[in-house]
Amino acid sequence: MAEEKLEMSELGTSLMSSGSKISPPRPPNKFETFLQPCLGELVGTTFFVFIGCVSVIENVEGPGRLQPALVHGLAVAVMVACMAEISGSHFNPPFTLAIYLCGCMKMNMVVPYLVCQVVGGVFGAALAKAMTSRENYAKAHGAAFTLLQSENQVGGALIGEIAMTCLVTMVVLLGAVNTKTRSPLVPFMVGCTVIINVLAGGDVSGTCLNPARAFGPALVSNYWLYHWVYWVGPIAGGLIAAALVRLLLGDRKIRLILK
Repeated sequence: MAEEKLEMSELGTSLMSSGSKISPPRPPNKFETFLQPCLGELVGTTFFVFIGCVSVIENVEGPGRLQPALVHGLAVAVMVACMAEISGSHFNPPFTLAIYLCGCMKMNMVVPYLVCQVVGGVFGAALAKAMTSRENYAKAHGAAFTLLQSENQVGGALIGEIAMTCLVTMVVLLGAVNTKTRSPLVPFMVGCTVIINVLAGGDVSGTCLNPARAFGPALVSNYWLYHWVYWVGPIAGGLIAAALVRLLLGDRKIRLILK
């Protein structure tokens, strides 16, 4: 009798343990691995460019660069924090290229990300045009980068875009990608870097740092003077940052030399 009770107890324990087993997590489907990240980039870039453009179009003379600096930086911080687990919160072609070159992104996602960022920039600029008054929109050329008016300004602006984009891209790579220096404060760090860049270089180049931010307003307002600076400068800066992290500053997993 005692043996039967023991067997029944063991059977009950076995049934309870088998019933309480946690099923393995379901692998992400195609929507979660491809479409959702692309939508995240599209939506995130749209709202970043929209908020940034409105801050420039409706900027009053008193605050000067402070208003667009704070708006761009805080918008970046908020969107990075919200979208990080969906798409990685790139919202910027140089970031995507740099992250791919550091070996932390699949090649089949690069082009879709770039397309979504550029399209998001156009959507954001169109939303800004729909929201703001015609007078302010025309005065600000739709928040396109209009600071460069002569060849004499191009050299300094190009150097500024390269250096400032290199800085913010290094913050992204070291704060979010590199295991040794990864930090949960990366949204705050990137936002602060954008703010200080706008405050420091706003009168030199306008501080674009992002071709998607430049392309959308340029297309919607049809303003293309020296537009190439805001593609060449940021992309070059992003590539330099990727090279620094990949070759010198990254941990052993990322660094290609001197391991």
